[in-house]
Amino acid sequence: MTERRTVTVGPGGTPGDQGGYRVHVGPGALRELAGHVRPGQRVLVVHQPGRERVVQDVGALVAQAGAELHPVRVPDGEAAKEASVLVDLWGRLGRAGFTRDDLVVGVGGGATTDLAGFVAASWLRGVAVVQLPTSLLGIVDAAVGGKTGINTAEGKNLVGAFHPPQAVLCDPGWLASMPRADYVAGLAEVIKCGLVADPRILELVEADPEAAGRPDAPVAVELIARAVQVKADVVGADLREAGLREVLNYGHTFGHAIEHVEGYTWRHGDAVAVGMVYAAELAHRAGRMDAALLARHRELLTAVGLPTGYRPGRWEQLRAAMARDKKSRGATLRFVVLDGLARPGRLEGPDEELLLGAHAAVTGAPAAPGAPRVGP
Repeated sequence: MTERRTVTVGPGGTPGDQGGYRVHVGPGALRELAGHVRPGQRVLVVHQPGRERVVQDVGALVAQAGAELHPVRVPDGEAAKEASVLVDLWGRLGRAGFTRDDLVVGVGGGATTDLAGFVAASWLRGVAVVQLPTSLLGIVDAAVGGKTGINTAEGKNLVGAFHPPQAVLCDPGWLASMPRADYVAGLAEVIKCGLVADPRILELVEADPEAAGRPDAPVAVELIARAVQVKADVVGADLREAGLREVLNYGHTFGHAIEHVEGYTWRHGDAVAVGMVYAAELAHRAGRMDAALLARHRELLTAVGLPTGYRPGRWEQLRAAMARDKKSRGATLRFVVLDGLARPGRLEGPDEELLLGAHAAVTGAPAAPGAPRVGP
């Protein structure tokens, strides 16, 4: 049986110290929930459709602890993060008499855990939350770090709060029902962690790309745990994105621009994969990355089935979207780049010629098999 891994997130690496908590990854991780449920407690379980089996298992643990279960199914995907859904959950909490001693549990992908975290952060100015991510992107990105939020008509995640969970629990068995394309898209964030901080992740992916794309493979727990450790190290030093945490946005400036231009029809991980290639092209053209590391970006992403290129003819829209990136300052674009493997840095105000050159290189690259097919 694959050994379970535990990663501690928080200042000083101490659970309970200024928001410190543990992330448990591996078979049987759900058993850790028992340590967070008390007799007489009310437990709101906010869950994505199709996760009823996990909710049943949560319910059994809650019943054994003598607590009271309140399961609520919310819409799938980003539709869960609408204000109307949040208001409905607040109403349920109020009618059930939830207090600060009660608990919220999020079961689902990143959108569901974002919503559950914000419900917990906003009710009575903060109640405890335990996150149970059931997607690869959810465990390596959304559920760890304490960022919560909902969407508005004006944009994604513009309303939110920093609210670290009590714990994050992930059993790779929960990921087995994911479509392969969605699981592989989540690998973009795993590979990102390898590029910015932990080269061992890249070695594991390169050793067996096919196994890296399967949640049932023995390597899955180590890849997930290593990616979580990278995020834990960064978040522990920079909970509120004062500076260091920006390294986790490697590939996101161009990636978010693709998502925006494509009306969010691209998977987040697919867009970030292309975004990392774009950032690598920028760094190479700026004399900050050698050709070997640039090539390794494309080789890694292609090996697992992620796209490395984007269609031409959309530069003006992409450029405008990048100008709205949260790392930008006024009219100055700022990119996270690599000065070498696991050596992240910042590129501020690159010349337009440099931006265009990197764009030309990315739009000239073929998309990987299985990548999103968009445009002519």
